[in-house]
Amino acid sequence: MRITVTRTGGFAGLTRRATLETGGRPDADALAALARSALAEGGKDRPAGVPDGFHYEIEIDGDTGHCADPRLTEAQSALVRTVLKEGA
Repeated sequence: MRITVTRTGGFAGLTRRATLETGGRPDADALAALARSALAEGGKDRPAGVPDGFHYEIEIDGDTGHCADPRLTEAQSALVRTVLKEGA
């Protein structure tokens, strides 16, 4: 599974993107379940968010969902944190 997270907005307005391939990872099944949950809990359109908050686009094998601070679900928050930390 290929998971890409794009974070935009924030005070500085910078964009950060990272991609994580789950193939071969010992936690691949857990990441896949987390990713499916995060995508299902997101919207197809970009939400309004809050001033200087982050917006996230989550793309998983061609399917895309959107979410924004401060209304991230637990799954979205965990997925975003993992992909931005460990992805390339």
